[in-house]
Amino acid sequence: MVVVHAASIQDRDGAKLVMERIRGKFARLKLIWADGGYQGKLLEWVHSCFQYTLEIVKRSDDLIGFSVLPRRWVVERTFAWLGRYRRLSKDYEYKTEHSEAMILISMINLMRKRLAVPH
Repeated sequence: MVVVHAASIQDRDGAKLVMERIRGKFARLKLIWADGGYQGKLLEWVHSCFQYTLEIVKRSDDLIGFSVLPRRWVVERTFAWLGRYRRLSKDYEYKTEHSEAMILISMINLMRKRLAVPH
């Protein structure tokens, strides 16, 4: 699911926009992983409105330097894949709907390449 919004919207509020869009679309969805930016009232809101569990993946306080955290690397890896597409490297789009469409097209292209039969 893709939701592009203004930078002035907090991550927690943006997450609510995503949750509203996925309502009723993923029957098997039960658990969502998120980073520390999504802590707070959002946890209870997601559970009460959607019956999903929002689990915060936290970084260890005694960790020094870089370390791959379980599940958080999936998002960072996906952002890196999207960054390879020139149209997504900067904010070229005027409307958020166009940005969302470009993200979907990029992911479709990525999946198409992975599913293609090698020659």
